Amino acid sequence: MKTLFYPLKETWDTLCRRPVMDSSGLNDTVKEILARVKAEGDKALLDYSEKFDRVSLSGFKVSQSELYEFTALIPSDLKTAINIAFENIDKFHSTQLISEESVETIPGVRCWRKNVPIEKVGLYIPGGTAPLFSTVLMLCVPAKIAGCSQIILCTPPDCNGNVNPLILYAAALTGVTDIFKIGGAQAIAAMAYGTETVPKVSKIFGPGNQYVTKAKELVQSEGVAIDLPAGPSEVLVIADSAANPAFVASDLLSQAEHGPDSQVVFVTENMNMLISAMDELTRQMESLPRKTIADRALENSLAIVLQTMEECIEFSNCYAPEHLIINTAQPADLAGKVVNAGSVFLGSYSCESAGDYVSGTNHTLPTNGFARSYSGVSTESFVRKITFQEVSREGLLTIGPAIELMAQAENLSGHKNAVRVRLKKSDDV
Repeated sequence: MKTLFYPLKETWDTLCRRPVMDSSGLNDTVKEILARVKAEGDKALLDYSEKFDRVSLSGFKVSQSELYEFTALIPSDLKTAINIAFENIDKFHSTQLISEESVETIPGVRCWRKNVPIEKVGLYIPGGTAPLFSTVLMLCVPAKIAGCSQIILCTPPDCNGNVNPLILYAAALTGVTDIFKIGGAQAIAAMAYGTETVPKVSKIFGPGNQYVTKAKELVQSEGVAIDLPAGPSEVLVIADSAANPAFVASDLLSQAEHGPDSQVVFVTENMNMLISAMDELTRQMESLPRKTIADRALENSLAIVLQTMEECIEFSNCYAPEHLIINTAQPADLAGKVVNAGSVFLGSYSCESAGDYVSGTNHTLPTNGFARSYSGVSTESFVRKITFQEVSREGLLTIGPAIELMAQAENLSGHKNAVRVRLKKSDDV
């Protein structure tokens, strides 16, 4: 990790820029994949499975027999753990679907909003070295609570053409409609455009590599909604002299092991804490199975000493982290000053892993500074808000003159006339 001591505030914006991965040719490659899937459908998907996943498939859809066969392989204690996570996520997200009361803005004018679920949604779940079955819970649970009628899931198969059993179990538990063995940008294309096998959806959710992220960005420009802009995972940890250095180091490594493009940032006002935490990080790294991955992530990561805790939280707001851990003696004092963050973890025992799996909050969060303008995924992410208004004759008599004057000022005579003909009719009654 790069260590910085008391950097000037005018340098903070530069420090908060995320590492840029080499993406030369990415846009053209993904555009080609999208265009081919759009034009050729399943044929293109089969070809890309052989090319990218190195597996020859006869079909993409996971059968019920596969579902039963592979979920039976999961140990009962792990199923119990997943069930606990499911219950907590369900409990937290069930509180988010709020019915709003109608409002009479003026006598005779009543306005309200109605929650309407997005009918067809698509979930992308990465496979690879870390199959994110937990993300199935984070996406499908709120989709079911919202009332989405069709929830499809795409995830890459292994070299034998199978889907990870844990992903299958989580999908079955949460009520996914259909599961397809499709990965990468081609999966995003299949859900965005539809193929002979894969239904077209209205909104796509889920993390992925740079190809998946670029594909989501491109289909969004064509009118297919996505959950949020996504990038590599990140965490910022604020700690004072009261923190346990081992806890701090473990939190930094838990994010660094996500991938070589992840970034972790440690901010403190205490020099001794910085030294102790870095020593712990070095020690813990030696026993980390994903040491090589974490080590590469740490090359682009930061450890910063600032003057005060106030500066620490100010720097955090500038960085706008996906995950923010406040490991201080009085975390509530800083919590109220958080302005930009995806999800916040308070106190010594609130490790980021809790939010990733079991506490109940959602781990699909804005990265790359997008926490300044985006929220994480919630039940409302799967809902559209439709506004209604009902205007009585008396109500239009009250607001009609204002409408006419405003329409006339905008040179929109048709708008004005829509009111005038009604008021004239009212005068004739």
